[in-house]
Amino acid sequence: MCEYCGCQEIAAIGELTREHEAVVAEIAEVRSFLRDDNVEGAAKTARRIATILEPHTAVEEGGLFPLMAQEFPDHIDALEREHRLVEAVLAEAASHTPSDPSWPARLTSALEVLRDHILKEQDGVFPASLSVLDTEGWEQVETVRARAGSGIGETENIIRTAWRGAPARPSGHDHERQPHEHPHDDRPGHQH
Repeated sequence: MCEYCGCQEIAAIGELTREHEAVVAEIAEVRSFLRDDNVEGAAKTARRIATILEPHTAVEEGGLFPLMAQEFPDHIDALEREHRLVEAVLAEAASHTPSDPSWPARLTSALEVLRDHILKEQDGVFPASLSVLDTEGWEQVETVRARAGSGIGETENIIRTAWRGAPARPSGHDHERQPHEHPHDDRPGHQH
């Protein structure tokens, strides 16, 4: 994932990244459950992923993506199609453990798409947002976040336990590294 551009200094991107990291931890849990043929455990974890992704997707599709669509229309369209694909498979477990014997394989496939999707956003969309959004744009994204809230709460406590006391940000990000300077020094959250 992106370590050098400084996009993590933007509060909106930092929160989206935190949600990505929570989802990645949950994906590992699903894989573990499925290796053990525990479809019920995988379904419960799929519900936690859906809980995290609901406000996350609202922020992306209601805030960030519309502001980037003019510059990157095909890329944004593809990301939104991936959202729908993942949501459809997760929705099958929304209220119960799916009895369809093909669901675990479809879940595995959808989560592979989701993992690649997260990398596309972290390494592409988020850094590119620094050159596309201005202060007004970031304020729009924050307004959507305020309405959407966050799906991380108890889920984050579960993740911390799963990582055996590791910090809540288990990715390879080097937060001590100084961000590169960008021409948008008026970005919300930008530190000089």
